[in-house]
Amino acid sequence: MFADAGLSAHIANWQRDLGAIRRLAPLTLEAYLRDLGQFVTFLSAHTGGEVTLQTLKGLRAADIRAFLAARRNESLGSRSLARALSAIKSFFGFLEREGILASEALNTIRTPKQPRSLPKALTVLEAKATIRTTDELEDTPWVAARDMAVISLCYGAGLRISEVLGVSRADLEASALRVTGKGGKTRLVPLIAPVRQAIDTYLSLTPFHPGPDEPIFRGKKGGPLSPRLIQLRMQQLRGALGLPPSATPHALRHSFATHLLGKGGDLRTIQELLGHASLSTTQIYTAVDTERLLESYRAAHPRA
Repeated sequence: MFADAGLSAHIANWQRDLGAIRRLAPLTLEAYLRDLGQFVTFLSAHTGGEVTLQTLKGLRAADIRAFLAARRNESLGSRSLARALSAIKSFFGFLEREGILASEALNTIRTPKQPRSLPKALTVLEAKATIRTTDELEDTPWVAARDMAVISLCYGAGLRISEVLGVSRADLEASALRVTGKGGKTRLVPLIAPVRQAIDTYLSLTPFHPGPDEPIFRGKKGGPLSPRLIQLRMQQLRGALGLPPSATPHALRHSFATHLLGKGGDLRTIQELLGHASLSTTQIYTAVDTERLLESYRAAHPRA
């Protein structure tokens, strides 16, 4: 990063603030740091020198727009551009709260509009086949049971992969699971029998026994399980089952919501189960369900 020592120290303090106080999800925190690093690198080239607090104080709206334009020219999508701007605003907000500097330049920058894409869900048969096939791809019994439990929680409980990998024994109740989601908010999610059984099978086979408040899902060396390993497992499942590239761990969460809504699930209940702060976020699944109905209509109706 092309920042002087003083600015680098403030960035480190901002990072601690996001992680410890704001409780940003690890993947979001990583993305924010990457976005800010790219902004600083751009400013260094743009201004022709090391970036300091004085550089930031002298920023104009045109400088920030130039950064966004440069990123757009690198084929960065609207969603990623919006996140980059959010990271920059977060850092400047931190500096202002700390009484270090205030900048008016950001106030005139609008967040890039994001196309509202529909979540891509698997069919019920595809989701069930994904779970059923998981243990056929692994020879080590406890690893196969682990991956089946993880994937079962994504589809059978609608959890984000980060939420699944954070589950501890203390979170497990007889028929429910306490989930810590975005922003450190907790919710209680029911565990249907097959999901509970998958977890119990894993716990009975795993050679590792972390403390009650530590994540239960472990890697082969006993450390916390990396989400990358589950992504690789899903990649294997896509190949084995002929699923599209959109069949990811997060697509299983989308499938949970879509299938629940298709069976008459209440939107408010689905919002609570998914841990969405706003109902408008959950309402996108009504569009998914409508589109699915239209596809069925077009396929079946003789005049369609």
